[in-house]
Parts: sequence; C-alpha cells; structure tokens
Amino acid sequence: MGFARTCSVALVGVEGVVVEVQADLEPGVAAFALVGLPDKSLTESRDRVRAAVVNSGGEWPQKKLTVGLSPASVPKAGSGFDLAVACAVLGAAERIDPRVLADIVMIGELGLDGRVRPVRGILPAVLAAADAGYEQVVVPECAASEASLVPGVSVLGVRSLRQLIAVLADEPVPDEEPDDQGSPGPLLAGLRVPGAGAATGMRSVGAPQPDQGHDLADVVGQTSARTAVEVAAAGGHHLFLEGPPGAGKTMLAERLPAVLPRLSREESLEVTAVHSVAGLLPPGKPLIDVAPYCAPHHSATMQALVGGGPNVARPGAVSLSHRGILFLDETPEFSSHALDALRQPLESGHVVIARSAGVVRFPAKFLMVLAANPCPCGRFSQRDTLCECPPSAVRRYQARLSGPLLDRVDLRVEVDSVSRAALTGRGARGESTATVADRVREARQRAAARLAGTPWRTNSEVPGRELRTRWRAASGAMDEAERSLERGVLTARGLDRVLRVAWTVADLVGHDRPEASHVALALQLRTGVPRGVPMAIGALT
Repeated sequence: MGFARTCSVALVGVEGVVVEVQADLEPGVAAFALVGLPDKSLTESRDRVRAAVVNSGGEWPQKKLTVGLSPASVPKAGSGFDLAVACAVLGAAERIDPRVLADIVMIGELGLDGRVRPVRGILPAVLAAADAGYEQVVVPECAASEASLVPGVSVLGVRSLRQLIAVLADEPVPDEEPDDQGSPGPLLAGLRVPGAGAATGMRSVGAPQPDQGHDLADVVGQTSARTAVEVAAAGGHHLFLEGPPGAGKTMLAERLPAVLPRLSREESLEVTAVHSVAGLLPPGKPLIDVAPYCAPHHSATMQALVGGGPNVARPGAVSLSHRGILFLDETPEFSSHALDALRQPLESGHVVIARSAGVVRFPAKFLMVLAANPCPCGRFSQRDTLCECPPSAVRRYQARLSGPLLDRVDLRVEVDSVSRAALTGRGARGESTATVADRVREARQRAAARLAGTPWRTNSEVPGRELRTRWRAASGAMDEAERSLERGVLTARGLDRVLRVAWTVADLVGHDRPEASHVALALQLRTGVPRGVPMAIGALT
C-alpha cells in the first residue's frame, strides 16, 4: 500500500482554507475515486491529472487509487487542486518521496500536456497558506510574482509538471520553452472570463500613475461641487451630485480617483486579493496600488452590484471598488432592489452573500458617488421653467432614491448648468488635480495621526459617539447643527455625518478641531441651504 499527502487551498470568497490532499494506492482493479465534496470542475481533474502525468513521462499506477480532500465538510471548487492531486498520486506511487510533499502547498491547473496553468485567487490562497504556517508554495510560473507579494513564503514557479517532478525528486530540471510573449496568452485565457468585468464598469487599475488626462482644472465653474469632491476624497465621504445633463457630474466623478492618495501596502493586498478572485488583475502588474474605479451601467442587476452568481459567488461592483470609488451614474434608473442592497455594505464595510452551500463574505469599503438628473427630462430647476415634466412625474422620479439610502450620503450638491460666459471665457482656471491631491494627502495624514491606535483610518469611519465624547468640536460650533436636528432637518445619523464632514474640513484647512465655519460648510454640503460661508476650502480660516 502506498500513501502520500500534500496541501492546497480552497477559497470561500476571499478567505482560504488549507486542504490536505491525500492519495492512497491499494491492490485491486484500477480505478480513480475522488472524495471530499468536490464540484464538477474538480471532479473532472481525474482525467486532466491522468493525461498530464502520462504526457509528462510518468507512469500512471494501475491500482485502486483514492484521493481524499480533507476537511471533507468544506466545499471545494475549481481546478486549482490539479497540481496537488498529481503530486500526491506520484508520491503514493513512490515516484516522489512522500516526505518532501507533506509541508508544501500547491496551487495550479494542469493541461493535458502537463503544462501548469494559472487559476484565479492565487494571492488570497497564498495568504491563507501563510496564515496557516506554511512556508513553501508551488504556483504556476506566470503567477509567481503575484504569490511573491506575501512576505515570509518561499515561492516556486513552475511551467510544467515535468519541472516540478524533477525539482521534488532532486533530478536535473528539464528546459521548457517559454510562452510567446506576443501571443494572446492561452495560459491566461481562463483567468479573464468574457464579460467578467463588463457589468461592473471596471476601469483599468494597472496604470503606473493616476490618469493624467482627467484634471480637475478642466471642470468649468462648479465651486461647490469641486469642494465636495475634495472633502469626499479627504474624509472618505459619500457624495450625491444632482443637476441637469452636461453640467459636469461625470467629469467630476472621473477625476476623483486621481485625487485620492495611493493605497498603503495593506490596502493594496486587500484590493489585489479581491481582483485576483474576480480574475481582473491587469497583466504584468500583480499589485494594485491605486484606488479602483467602478462605474456599472444602470441596467446592472443586484448580483452584479453586490456579488453572487448561480454557482460560486463572485465579487460584485461594491467589492471590486473596495478602497476605491463606486460611481452610479443615472442613479434613479437603477433597480430599487439593487440600490437598497447597498445599505448594508455602506454601514458595515463588507457584503455577505448567503447561498445553500454556505455564506461568503467580501470586503466592500468604498466611496460611493451618485449622480442623477432632477427629473426625467433633466431640466427641472428652481431658477427657470424649462422643464416640461408634470409635478407628479418629478416626484416619482426623485422618489426612486429612497430616504434611508440618501441618509447615508454625507454630501449632497446641486450641480448647476454651465453658462456661456464661463464656458467660453478665458478667466483663471480652477485648481489642478495635483494641487487638490496634495491638500487631500495632508488632510489624511492629520486624520491618521489623530486616529492612531484606533481601528479607523478616515473621518467617515469614526462612530458618532466617539466624535461627541473623545474628539469634541470647538465650543458652540455644533449649535446650528443641533437646532437643525430639533427642527427635523437632520436625523441623528445625519448629525453624526455632519460632524464627520466638519472634522474633514478642519483637517483640510489645518485646524486642530472643527469650528463654527467648518460645521456651517458641512451643513451646507449636506442640506444645500446656504449658510453664509465661502464654498472654497482655501477661503476658510
């Protein structure tokens, strides 16, 4: 009887579970049984592994073969177990010393010719192996750079099963011809399912630096909206832009990613893990260090927004925009069920997807930007009578955004139409993205110094009770906001959000605590009612 074991990783969302792959050979009729709650793609690995071993020059054992995946209670999906199954079988057949395999984690799919193909979720799988105490990981060569992002783990990238057998058996490693760099990349074809990111509106996140083609200086006028964009970036506050078509709502949202600071190392690993599971990592750049940007179409379903799917749950737009921006253009055109599903991730910072096979949790801490027209024709305004929509149609259109959803939005700004004089004039342009980004970075540094030693990083994450007890505003600064609460203009949640925005404004202007003018600006950005304060951050003292 021959027995050998090695390890692989089963992914549940972006969390991994180390699975022990055991192979047992016994005398009897040649058969291959795979047990341990495998799915269809994993069950088919029996044929893939057999063909890969034979085509790699190995001899397939003509005995009764049983491969077990332990723990058997954890559902296992995907083809990433092929490499571990093949090595466990070869270890049981004494082609490889079983003692060498015991402490190695193997992740990869096998082609029928023995080539090792990449799979989705390499980074979270290696992170799970490192957390479990494993120090050696074998992955496909083209995914070795992604696996190497995890510190403290020795990564071996292999091109074929022949190479891995030679390394484990301490034999001369055969040369394998590298894949043609100019070809479409058949090894990577399985990672990018056609249309995988289409419904989520993913913009490429692999650019080495923020997009220089989108500059805030290109936005004409819109002082209030520009200030709201700056405050949203500095404190991580959600933003609602309402105005007629062509006023610049989409332009402002597209320029917001370049204002955000670069991701920290920890944040980069979180974002990269989600995109690795979704198969959306940019080729040649395994680590994502800039804020992602998702702009799903208004026809996107609830599953496309929050995640899900018929079999294995996949991350949706809220998870793909983790640590970045989720932009919902033409927000009233989205399904009401899809919009209301955003309430839970907006509060908790993660989304939970319940299925019969289990519960999957994806991170979803994003900055939400909503953009909407004031009415179906888009020309409704208090200043003119161009709108031809009846009042009932305007009310129905605006009611598509529920009150509980809007109550979770910190900043609500009306974007006015651009006048001919402002559009054709040659006056001074607004501040550039670089200038605003520098102010945002300094504000975030002040907030990080104040919140050091706490689980929070930005002002939008701090609970209201902490702001009222631990970090107080200046004396009398909250009087006007508290009166708005008494009159019913603000809810209790709205009062906390005004205080958070006021702290962000104070950080932007370099003050130690919010003053009355900072709270007044926060109230104006939330309610739209003028408070007699300048809207430009540079004009505040």
